[in-house]
Amino acid sequence: MKPVEEAKGSVLDKPPSRSPPDIATALAAMRRGQPVEWLVSGQAVEYPTAVAAMEARANAIAAGTAPELVWLLEHPPLYTAGTSAKAEDLLAHDRFPVFRSGRGGEYTYHGPGQRVAYVLLDLNRRKPDIRLYIAALEEWLIRTLAAFNVRGERRDGRVGIWVGRPEKAFGSEEKIAAIGVRIRRWITFHGVALNVDPVLEHFSGIVPCGIRGQGVTSLADLGILATMPEVDMQLRRAFGEVFGAAETLTPSKNSLDNR
Repeated sequence: MKPVEEAKGSVLDKPPSRSPPDIATALAAMRRGQPVEWLVSGQAVEYPTAVAAMEARANAIAAGTAPELVWLLEHPPLYTAGTSAKAEDLLAHDRFPVFRSGRGGEYTYHGPGQRVAYVLLDLNRRKPDIRLYIAALEEWLIRTLAAFNVRGERRDGRVGIWVGRPEKAFGSEEKIAAIGVRIRRWITFHGVALNVDPVLEHFSGIVPCGIRGQGVTSLADLGILATMPEVDMQLRRAFGEVFGAAETLTPSKNSLDNR
């Protein structure tokens, strides 16, 4: 998936430069000491509900009436189409609901067993640099996976995190986490999706992120039986390392409902 940046009414839909920035530079740019609110939804959240809540929260962050937020949730089975989605990449038209999404990128799948993390940060206060932000999201996922002894890797020209599967074939690799973001007035929303234990066959209804010839995997598929709370704990830990404070604030009237 790709980022979309909005500025002065214009929209850019292209991947950031894949000349990876120095990670230390990205981390220094993105760290901030102010607490970030964390919310975890205990049941699946419908996609339109999540988008509407993100839109409202992004506006509140921009207005200075709400803190930054990381929202952890799962969706019911569905496909989303980013701004670059190609009609031919939707292979099963009637399998699950399909939603047009304002994020960058192409088709992706969301469903139970996948931890979606919607990240709403104010890059005006951090660093208004989309390339550094994407690099920091990648580093966040890589450090989270490392806690489960999984080596997540970047790939030139492909946003997301990949793992090698040499036991399947020489040079084989599969995607374990997707990244798709939108940025408005340098407030980020949408975010990342980490495959914990989803039904991987559900990805067969699309060409995930428009990338043909590559598979998808999950922690469970790699033999790691991690619970969602365990994954959440490592996401919080790694977020603190990459982005700074990861404390939970007392939810305010501006918080999303903890659905």
